[in-house]
Amino acid sequence: MGRSRRTLPEELLLLALDPTTGTTAQPQSLDLGLAGAQLVELALAGRIAPDGDRIAVVVPRPTGDPTLDCALELLRRRGAPVRAVHWIGGPRLGLRQIYLSHLERCGMVAAVPGQMCGVLPTTRYQATETAISREIRSRLDSAIRTGVPPDPRTAALAALAHAVGLGKHLYPGNEGRSSRSRLRDLIRHDPMGGLVAHAVMDVQNGAAAQPRRAPAPAGRPAAPGARPAAEPARGVPMQPHHGSMARAVAH
Repeated sequence: MGRSRRTLPEELLLLALDPTTGTTAQPQSLDLGLAGAQLVELALAGRIAPDGDRIAVVVPRPTGDPTLDCALELLRRRGAPVRAVHWIGGPRLGLRQIYLSHLERCGMVAAVPGQMCGVLPTTRYQATETAISREIRSRLDSAIRTGVPPDPRTAALAALAHAVGLGKHLYPGNEGRSSRSRLRDLIRHDPMGGLVAHAVMDVQNGAAAQPRRAPAPAGRPAAPGARPAAEPARGVPMQPHHGSMARAVAH
């Protein structure tokens, strides 16, 4: 995968970055969205594919992106398809900071140190390549305005933006209501984006914590009152260390 092209996690993060405050909108759900965006990017690269509500590795060859390849390797090690909701619902291990640090190294954002309450050190991020942010936003606006089915990347970005709650950030107020509705409707244009977006929303609604009932052995009914077995939740892999990960991010 050429690094000249921005990945979906990077684009989602740039969409969420508030140009006025230097903070990210919807920080808690955004972490889930970044994990989901990694899955969609790996699918667009032909490395994984949906298998029902699960994700299966089809080509384990690295993409050349260290953060994506870390996720791909952990998926490969599972040895069996993993439910998207369990993967996305796993612990977020600095994923947002990794992508902010990457965007800073690429010159697309600038870190601005500060303090919270005059004591706690914080870091805010200002977009420096505003043309890139405008281009990303323009793709969404065009898909919403024209009604023409967007390309899979834009459709997936729209689905993820809706899933993490960026609609009110991108299209605020009553005047943005119809745009928010059309943003939600774009979820149907990309199967993988739709699967991941619904998984993100399910995690936020607590669906990832719901246990799955284990089937009873053949010919033997489940014991009365027996507790259903839960499928263990598996999350985002440990990410590669970057020197600027230690910075605190103001939310």
